[in-house]
Amino acid sequence: MRDPDAALDELFETAAAARAKAYAPYSRFRVGAAARGAGGAIFRGANVENASYPVGVCAEAVALAAMALAGERRLVEIAVVGEAGTLTTPCGACRQRILEFAGDGDPVVHVMGPDGTRLAFSARALLPHAFGPAAFGR
Repeated sequence: MRDPDAALDELFETAAAARAKAYAPYSRFRVGAAARGAGGAIFRGANVENASYPVGVCAEAVALAAMALAGERRLVEIAVVGEAGTLTTPCGACRQRILEFAGDGDPVVHVMGPDGTRLAFSARALLPHAFGPAAFGR
């Protein structure tokens, strides 16, 4: 059986490595994410900004897109690492994206601050009463 602490460390390390690859020339606010699918694989993402501000992409969205591209459809947990002086939690749109891949579960959203402080949230607690696949009978 896998050590849960080592598995979480791996998730955060993957997110931090992804953050280093972020493209954030405008805000200089780099974010990395690492999503673990139900199959155990980890998918990483980094934010990618654009001069036309609204068309940038969040790190969580990139990680979830990589997960979907690999054929994984259920998210178990996701780690997010930003560069703010406080914890960086997913934006509202990414909270919705995370719940899109929740299935019947409730993915854990892990965040880590620059000082190493870690917190974990239930995805459903971060976005209660979310509109999702169940509205379409899925």
